[in-house]
Amino acid sequence: MPKVLIKGKNIYYEIYGEGEPLVLLNGIMMSTGSWTSFIDVLSSNNKLVLVDFIDQGQSDKAEEQYTQDSHVETLRELFNILELEKVHLIGISYGGEVAQRYALKYEEGLHSLVLANTTSYTNHMLKDIGESWIAAAKTYDGSTFFKATMPYIYSPEFYEENIDWLKNREKAFSASLKPDWYEGFIRLVRSAEDLNITEEIHNIKVPTLIMSSEYDATTPLRYQEEIQKRIRNSKLILIQGCGHASMYEKPYEFVSAILGFVKSYNKEIKVV
Repeated sequence: MPKVLIKGKNIYYEIYGEGEPLVLLNGIMMSTGSWTSFIDVLSSNNKLVLVDFIDQGQSDKAEEQYTQDSHVETLRELFNILELEKVHLIGISYGGEVAQRYALKYEEGLHSLVLANTTSYTNHMLKDIGESWIAAAKTYDGSTFFKATMPYIYSPEFYEENIDWLKNREKAFSASLKPDWYEGFIRLVRSAEDLNITEEIHNIKVPTLIMSSEYDATTPLRYQEEIQKRIRNSKLILIQGCGHASMYEKPYEFVSAILGFVKSYNKEIKVV
């Protein structure tokens, strides 16, 4: 799959299927590879575009600190290169933060917006979570990093029921994550520290779906409720029984919500 040079950095992307484009923006620890199980269903009626931010996956690493606004400009240039005039922009957690920033600046390029398990403001609690993750990343130890981050990602029930799978992931972290990955992760965390757009997002007018999870310990429901109150043309759904990683704990609910929304976002449904 190709890379494109944007502002001196190679940005990796993948494209599948045809139709109105669905662009997925990764969570902070994710990459295009995180979506392998979802490709077939999400590309069956749409052009699915996966992309790694700088410091993620197969995109280049940065040499210095950047802001989330730099991701916005990278996406804008990528969409221009790929001739994507309008897209459905789907942002997960960190990707949802970038998606909101993109919508504030380039809303004319969006059919719709989907914001899953995200926030419009990095409050003190999130900053402290971030600092704890950075401290773990600086050990360059996969097991230490895993134990510091994963309890915030999954619900207690999922954690208990899938402990063998999680332990295998812990081993994979130790085997595969290299110092440059951890350093990139730290830059990604730092880029979100100044997020504070709650008082701006009322300017987003594009049809918006906001997705929350019952047991999300990282970005609880009230964070998404705050977004929903301010984006006038928005809908909020709550996925029961899962934590922050709703796409992994409840994949069918996650996919059904997105596909249902992008199919009906511009339709009027009259019941009475």
